Amino acid sequence: MELLDERWTLLVVRELLSGSTHFNELRRGNPRMSPALLSKRLQTLEHAGVVRRDECAGRSSYRLTERGEELRPVVEALGAWGVRWVGELGDRDLDPHLLFWDIRRTVRVDRWPRGRTVLLFILADVPAATARWWLVVNGDDVDVCDADPGHGIDATVESTLRTMVEIWRGDRSWGDAIRTSAVVLSGSGDVTTRVPGWIGAMTLASVPRPRQTAAPSAVAPPAVADRRRP
Repeated sequence: MELLDERWTLLVVRELLSGSTHFNELRRGNPRMSPALLSKRLQTLEHAGVVRRDECAGRSSYRLTERGEELRPVVEALGAWGVRWVGELGDRDLDPHLLFWDIRRTVRVDRWPRGRTVLLFILADVPAATARWWLVVNGDDVDVCDADPGHGIDATVESTLRTMVEIWRGDRSWGDAIRTSAVVLSGSGDVTTRVPGWIGAMTLASVPRPRQTAAPSAVAPPAVADRRRP
């Protein structure tokens, strides 16, 4: 625990398990972590034999060692626990940088056309500076931009950050969000009908949630009723 319980450590390991290998990629996966602290955590993990650092053409890359890879089931179990038991997220938990970075690194490119496809996401519930995101998929290359990359838009997805996070987490289906106009798709019909399948949901979206318990008795004291809520 002295090694793994330090703040951000397991999130750095999670990012490495997800395929990030360079410092800037690790930062994008943990945008609230300072560069100095990330460097310190990487040094600690390297010293413990969990991470290996390689140098190529003056650029460092980081990869998990065998002992680091053994943490995969631990991190996945913690992720599954969070999805199952952490209910509605607060506004402070919603971050468009994290959402689109996770989409970028896990999107199933085999479902997409081989040519370049560009989706524009417009979020109505965040400041204008972070309200527009472009997802560019070209063959096996995936990029996400918070500034216009200058390519033609194949489809636009208008929604809120909360709705998109709920869909990505598996708390809500694409079909339900589209049916209730929580998500509005525009563009050519061939593209818009395929967007939900192209994007899908996060890896842990299939984790089963607990069933809701019955409502507390009307005669129960308020304090008792509150404790019975899931």
